[in-house]
Amino acid sequence: MDRRFLTVLGVSLLFALVISSVFYQMTARAGSSKKAAEPSDLKDLVLAARPLSVGTTVKQTDLKLGKVPSSAFPKGAFSKPEEVIGRPLISNVLIDEPVLEGRLAARGSGAGLAPIIPVGMRAVTVRVNDVTGIAGFVLPGMRVDVLVTGHPPNSESSMTATPLQLQNLLVLSAGTVMQPDARGQAMPAPTVTLLGTPEQAETLTLASADARIQLVLRNGSDQTIEKTPGRDTAELYGEHEVHKNDHENNTPARPRSRPRIISAAPPPPPPLPDQIVVIRGTQKSVEVVGGGK
Repeated sequence: MDRRFLTVLGVSLLFALVISSVFYQMTARAGSSKKAAEPSDLKDLVLAARPLSVGTTVKQTDLKLGKVPSSAFPKGAFSKPEEVIGRPLISNVLIDEPVLEGRLAARGSGAGLAPIIPVGMRAVTVRVNDVTGIAGFVLPGMRVDVLVTGHPPNSESSMTATPLQLQNLLVLSAGTVMQPDARGQAMPAPTVTLLGTPEQAETLTLASADARIQLVLRNGSDQTIEKTPGRDTAELYGEHEVHKNDHENNTPARPRSRPRIISAAPPPPPPLPDQIVVIRGTQKSVEVVGGGK
């Protein structure tokens, strides 16, 4: 056999052996580093096995266990299902989401609406219709004001709307529904449950029995408490100041004035068309874009 051929074959085999050894070492290092990166200190974490809605009392079938590194264990989470079972939820929990202490009420506080009510507050249910309930657009979690309209005792006015004494009340439920529709659709309900202080609960209960209430929807981020004087029927028809002046001057009562008719504001002028100024040498012209000249 040719010696030159043997030499080339030996060099090729040696070169292949060196390359294989290098690749083997690289693969071994990658495997060892991957094993070193895997955490060895894992801790059990209680997760929701299905979506859980507010007011639900947690059961064994609602939970499952997961594994997380001890350094990544969420604050307020649980590692034992026994610490969660039997406690009602005060907030929705999604599937595979950790069950946290802040989403749970105390064990034995009841189910349904009761655990949602903060200590020192009260939930009051009032009857509404399509008008007073804002056509069904009052959903749980919204904020409303309450207007009270009625006939005050020993008052000459036929009807009076009181000042906004009840403002920024939280809607706990619309009917028996304690969370908004998934599609955000209106949910007409004959009753609405509001959250307020004990004093507000007394006022709302009295107004529901002796007068007529009207819910006024407000922006949830608006926390302003307005101070309004209230209105009565005489002011609505512009008679309040007339009767007040007659009484002060001891003059006979004047006949009722007709309601003032306020004309609508004229419509705004049409917007000006877009124009282009064209300069050709010493000639300057204006052309209208999208309209006649």
